[in-house]
Amino acid sequence: MSTTVHIKRLSTGVPGFNEVLGGGLPEFSFNLIAGPPGSGKTTLAHQMMFALATPERPALYFTVLGEPPLKMLRYQQQFGFFQNEEINRSVRYINLSMDTLAGDLDEVLRRIVAEVETYSPGLVFVDSFRSVVLASQTQANPNNNLPQFVQQLGVTMTSWQATTFLIGEYFSQTESNPVFTVADGLIWMGQSVQRNSMVRQMQIMKMRGQPSLPGLHTFRINQTGIDVFAPVQNSVKPLSNPVAARTRLKTGISGLDEMLGGGLPQGYSLLVAGPSGSGKSILAASFLACGAREGETGVIAVFEQRPSRSQSPELSRLIETDRVGLVESRASDLSIDEIVHLLLHEIKRLGATRVVIDSLSGFELALAPTFREDFRESLSCLVSALSQAGVSILMTSELEDRYTDLRFSPYGTAFMTDAIIVQRYIEVDSRLLRVMAVVKVRASAHSDELRLYEISDEGIVVGQPLRNREGLLGGRPSQRLRDE
Repeated sequence: MSTTVHIKRLSTGVPGFNEVLGGGLPEFSFNLIAGPPGSGKTTLAHQMMFALATPERPALYFTVLGEPPLKMLRYQQQFGFFQNEEINRSVRYINLSMDTLAGDLDEVLRRIVAEVETYSPGLVFVDSFRSVVLASQTQANPNNNLPQFVQQLGVTMTSWQATTFLIGEYFSQTESNPVFTVADGLIWMGQSVQRNSMVRQMQIMKMRGQPSLPGLHTFRINQTGIDVFAPVQNSVKPLSNPVAARTRLKTGISGLDEMLGGGLPQGYSLLVAGPSGSGKSILAASFLACGAREGETGVIAVFEQRPSRSQSPELSRLIETDRVGLVESRASDLSIDEIVHLLLHEIKRLGATRVVIDSLSGFELALAPTFREDFRESLSCLVSALSQAGVSILMTSELEDRYTDLRFSPYGTAFMTDAIIVQRYIEVDSRLLRVMAVVKVRASAHSDELRLYEISDEGIVVGQPLRNREGLLGGRPSQRLRDE
């Protein structure tokens, strides 16, 4: 006979939060939501409360020396999760400020217990619990025993089968506090200002009985409430079909498809590197437009200039008709997890098979400074997550053309991609001409020729292989190849 006790996990109603918690919130658990002022503790508590509270499982929200309920409601009503019709039906607010001011923890506990006995809630919130602690410390009352108070509160709520949340303002995770020990779950929320960026992150420091995701997880407060960006698993599942059997995707540029050996193998990641004006964005637009003509949908993430009708009329029409999803953000505080979630949302919504990132330079600048420190790691996470989603990826990368050497990537990340196309300028007879070459297509034969190409009103037109080797790179026959 099994003696294992099954603990039900509650869905929090906060996007991404269930994944971070390890599957949801343990029912009847005793939790602390901690962090400095302004980090989103009260908003998180309200979003969970309105998602979980029902007439059969009502919620009690105790306010303690913080903002009064009317002021709290005024601001919480601005979020999309707020349900005004649930007030005094599934959600009830109780002000404990007068009891707390007296500084008697026993009286505060008695009041909480009395309200719990009256309404039999399934959810209990105490905000801010830190106020109870500070009030007790300012009184010369030797009978105030904070560890005992916390222990009794936890036992009382558990015996009443209530899932409890204590919300408190704490400035350091290293503070010695008995509630940290007694709590079943400890959710730490924080924020930091870096230049003009505000980065919000949370950490599940403790969650008894289940494996929560380790590390710091970024989140954003928007009009709908809090969105938590749980990290996407980076392990790419091996494909059952051999690489040689993959479908070849056309780029819409006939000469380039020939150079690639018939097109880009489906599911591959392609890096298009070149200097300004070499036509990287035009190639990317052609890749998406060709897919649309084949009945595919796509997604483009732009971090510099939004596609316009004058510059890319076909791509603009595809975006307007929702055959290509657009991910763009002018924010300067994005995290890699947030960008991946935005892309995956559009991929799932449209059933997209082609994705364009234009460009990696803009992508790097869109990240908050803390996430730029190791851009290689961020790019690796992005490519792995999209590859796992089964899409084909085209990324553009801005390169400074030095005319004397050939580079693939300014980040040292070319090895992460399956295929590379390099666009260059060459000087021939006092003119700058454009050439391109396919540097690699993993596990596939491809052309090793340098081909001239032009940019016309119809897009990119690939010409014949370059024959005048002495004219290459300003008359220098030797080249240095390096990936830096």
